[in-house]
Amino acid sequence: MTFPFRFAASALLLLQAAPAWAQGEPESFPDPGESLVDPDFKVGTREFGLDRRVEMYQWQRGEHGYEHAWHGAPIDSSGFDAAHANPPRLPLDNRRWWAEKPTLDGKPLDPAVLRSLGEWRVIRPNFSRLPANLAASFQPEGEGLGSAENPLEPQVGDLRVSWRELVLPPLVGKVVLRADVWRLAADPDDGGHPIPPLAPVASGPGHVQRVWPFLAGGLVAIAAIIVALRRRRQRKA
Repeated sequence: MTFPFRFAASALLLLQAAPAWAQGEPESFPDPGESLVDPDFKVGTREFGLDRRVEMYQWQRGEHGYEHAWHGAPIDSSGFDAAHANPPRLPLDNRRWWAEKPTLDGKPLDPAVLRSLGEWRVIRPNFSRLPANLAASFQPEGEGLGSAENPLEPQVGDLRVSWRELVLPPLVGKVVLRADVWRLAADPDDGGHPIPPLAPVASGPGHVQRVWPFLAGGLVAIAAIIVALRRRRQRKA
């Protein structure tokens, strides 16, 4: 194969590889999709997760005998004396909601990205949509709500409820587009080693701008080859 033909073949390979090179990094911020709302308290967020934390004031055994503690799960008091009995269960459940259809640059975002890279941040709602029945039982306390008549002197069985939202850090260098889904750049099943981006190219104006330099350079190279071949044939003739 002569040099001009080898050069033409290389130019064609360059054009075929251009879309893969044009993938690059995420261009925009991730979108969580629809808002997440606690159906009981009507507390919501536009982030990627919502976490409701419920604590109950209970008896527990300590180094110096019985003592009070806020705890997010029932403390079994079956072995305590009758004066230190705890309610058998929490009246409210701890619950967590995740964004169902998060996207990045219009492509789905793998839920594993949320669970691995997301950071929980405490929020302080304004409780403007708090249902009347709960407004009668709870009052603002700290960063959430409390059921104690006197927050300074809670009684066994009183509740505290607070919320957190899940936010994502910048994802550049942390995710890759594979099979049309943004996934973690480090595969947890492969010892945490980085995965090269092998995904198809995103569409849109930004993609055209990235690919155009490759296309233009390839076309110029092919045109130069054609001119050289014609001149060579003319000299031989």
